Amino acid sequence: MAGNFKMMAKTLYGFEPILAKELRNLGASNVEEGVRNVSFEGDTGFMYKANLCLRTALRVFRPIKTFRVFNEKDLYRHIYELDWPGIFDVEKTFAIDSVTSTKVFDNSMFVSLKAKDAIVDKFREIVRERPNVKTQDPDIRINIHIYNNTCTVSLDSSGNSLHQRGYRILTNIAPINEVLAAGLLLKTGWDGQSNFFDPMCGSGTFLIEAAMIACNIPANINRESYAFMHWKDYDADLYSKIVDASLKKVREFNYKIIGYDKAPSAVRKAQENVDHANLSDYITVERKDFFRVDKPLEGKLHMLFNPPYGERLPIDMEIFYGKIGDTFKQIYPGTDAWLITSNLEALKHIGLKTSKKIKTFNGKLESRLVKYEIYEGSKKVKFSEEN
Repeated sequence: MAGNFKMMAKTLYGFEPILAKELRNLGASNVEEGVRNVSFEGDTGFMYKANLCLRTALRVFRPIKTFRVFNEKDLYRHIYELDWPGIFDVEKTFAIDSVTSTKVFDNSMFVSLKAKDAIVDKFREIVRERPNVKTQDPDIRINIHIYNNTCTVSLDSSGNSLHQRGYRILTNIAPINEVLAAGLLLKTGWDGQSNFFDPMCGSGTFLIEAAMIACNIPANINRESYAFMHWKDYDADLYSKIVDASLKKVREFNYKIIGYDKAPSAVRKAQENVDHANLSDYITVERKDFFRVDKPLEGKLHMLFNPPYGERLPIDMEIFYGKIGDTFKQIYPGTDAWLITSNLEALKHIGLKTSKKIKTFNGKLESRLVKYEIYEGSKKVKFSEEN
């Protein structure tokens, strides 16, 4: 796998431009946006760096073969022809994830089973042994994508999804995905050049991702392993150099990041996650009710939070969201206030015009990321709306 090669990073809906910008900033070449993915080129070291540093990628794939397929014999033959014993040792466990959109095969499970047979048979021919399949937390992940009659076989270099950063040891009822949190922060324009506030911080994901962006800390610095570490060509020294070089780009943050939550259990979980992420020097978490206290800091404030939607945390939406709007107007001049919600009806009760409204998804829930610009010295809000 020497020299540059093509790769593809998966992401969430609407995050393709952000991921493409991240890749260009890291030094990727031939960056092209797709649907929930971005393709690019780089060498082995860049693949390591992409897994370590990308904030809005879920997985990084390394395609190893593309071919035409018209029946199961074609599928088996082409996959069998690959040098699987040259890619990973027989002692490693593996799993196959298949995605199909074709009339050739009825279901993706059959594709995975046929591919598994080809890989196992190849090992038996070359090394007289076979590797074991392990569906949960395997050493090696292989991705097969079939569209019409084109099949692409890729190695999943990430293994577990890259939203599993390694710092979050405790969660609440409805935790927000770390990749989603980072992407939302970047969509709001967060760059670490002001104070940051999450008034309903839960287990602290927005706080931690905001600090990592502000300090330019690699997104997955707390993560212990990736699938590429189980490949035969894994270069531990090169990966160590990539980590060292990335850490040298960490910068100081001269503002404050504050999180509130009124639930003692949430505050405790957030504090433990912050400590585990080694970010307690930058983040303060306090048990306070957003509706009952003053603005935590004077001057410009960047706010982003994930209030209850009524999906898993029952509340009176009209009263609750009305209190959010009242609190914005009365307590938070000089604030760019962003929130994400899937309850579009509840937004009407805030009673303020949004200056931005962006469609996104929180898991399977269609949501809106909305912005309220609350100006210093005035309780008026900018009256423009962007759908």
